[in-house]
Amino acid sequence: MKSRTIQLFLDWLGFLCGKKSNVSTIDAPAKESVPQAAAPVPAKQPQAKPRKQEAKPKPVPQEPEVVVNQQPEPLPMGKWTPPKGTKKNPDDVLFQDFPLDNRILRAILEDLEFKACTPIQGMVLPHALKGLDIAGKAQTGTGKTAAFLISMLHKFLTEKPDDKRQPNQPFALTLAPTRELAIQIAHDANELTAYCQFKTVAVYGGMDYNKQRQLLSSGVDLVVATPGRLIDYLNSQVVDLTQIKVLVIDEADRMLDMGFIPDVKRIVYRLGSPETRQTMLFSATLSRDIMDIAARWMRPNPVVLEAEPEQVVAEGVDETIYAVTAAEKMPILLWTLKNEDCKRVLIFRNRRRDVEKLHAQLLRYGIQSEMLSGDVDQKKRLRILEDFRSGKVKVIVATDVAGRGIHIDDITHVINFDFPYEAEDYVHRVGRTARAGQRGRAISFADEESAFVVPDIEQYISRPLPITHPEDYMLELPKTFSGLKDIPSGKEGSSQGGERRSHRDRGTRRKDGKSSSYRGNRVKRGGPRR
Repeated sequence: MKSRTIQLFLDWLGFLCGKKSNVSTIDAPAKESVPQAAAPVPAKQPQAKPRKQEAKPKPVPQEPEVVVNQQPEPLPMGKWTPPKGTKKNPDDVLFQDFPLDNRILRAILEDLEFKACTPIQGMVLPHALKGLDIAGKAQTGTGKTAAFLISMLHKFLTEKPDDKRQPNQPFALTLAPTRELAIQIAHDANELTAYCQFKTVAVYGGMDYNKQRQLLSSGVDLVVATPGRLIDYLNSQVVDLTQIKVLVIDEADRMLDMGFIPDVKRIVYRLGSPETRQTMLFSATLSRDIMDIAARWMRPNPVVLEAEPEQVVAEGVDETIYAVTAAEKMPILLWTLKNEDCKRVLIFRNRRRDVEKLHAQLLRYGIQSEMLSGDVDQKKRLRILEDFRSGKVKVIVATDVAGRGIHIDDITHVINFDFPYEAEDYVHRVGRTARAGQRGRAISFADEESAFVVPDIEQYISRPLPITHPEDYMLELPKTFSGLKDIPSGKEGSSQGGERRSHRDRGTRRKDGKSSSYRGNRVKRGGPRR
């Protein structure tokens, strides 16, 4: 009451003075108010300029993780029966010749469309299906992966299940020297097991440790692993290898070269006695060192098989060597990509910076490509390879180190934009195409900077290379799609647009005593020697 009286007094005083009290009526009841003078409108205060917010940095786009260990539900078999195969040659071996489970045969014949066994498959399967230990000599791309996977899967489906085997105790183990090969083997295993319940897990470094750990703990039949990462899981007791029935060591020669044999030895000793399992070892060479390894890890008297290739370069490779200048390589490459049936193209360069340069040039001409070099992180690398396999990416530019781990079928073209420095690398490069009996194209550019290796390659493969000159219409450089300069710099190595003349005008002497000479700025057979 007292506060109300004071408020009325102040309001009345304000009325007499022509002012309104600044005291607010907080608890006044809703009664008729005393007449008041209109309050003056306060002057507009200048508003402070809002502080400019600092621009938030854009989040770096993360590479989508490629799902490697994805095992779909088995497809229904229905009333499928294997078709009768036909032999093109009397010596052909058909998959129907072996007592394989129909679930395996359907994946082989219908899904993968294999017609007949490759030489190494025809040699391995009769012994592997009997459960014998095998030491096999076979090059990459001969079909050896399918040979050991088919026999492994047959053993899994036909043997009585072991009720004592725990979820983290795999039935089979395959060791590979590189991540890419491990991923490819796991991919092939998933294709062959499309009609049966068989879980494959690929284990390798550079990917999420806990995710792979979870997959191993949740139940696995086949582990495909690189040695280092598998040892990590063994030490932490994530996986138990005591129930392994099939052990495969793939590319044992590369394991030896890369220093992995001590790690492999530690892994094999966790498996128990060789008598409790079937062991298969494959290598490009069966040297004494490799055979010593086989003797330690296998039962006595393993079957030794050697599938010698008819020639160092696969029979299905159509080779073309263009004698060119450095500036002519780009127009021929673009002409090839435009006019030939290029479904999957792998282009090799010798140096990382040259890979980046060629990749940028291809983008200028509207050709979507990806690049693989030592700087590409593992997640991005896997995404690129998966896109290459699925057909989303058709062109990859790579260095030798990055390219040697690519195990993808149906590569139609291998292009040596730079000739390799070593003859053996040429064979490894062109071996990326025409795999498992298919056909492919291998195109190489022999310019004034790289033709020196041609005689060494010819000596290594024991035959001359098919060297030719490009047609004039192949040398016309198309216009770019981006409106940039039409013609790239043309500087490759130390040549300036192909206009630099060699300081030698006379022919050079080859190892076999024959001389070779320049035609203009192009190099004929043999080329300059460094």
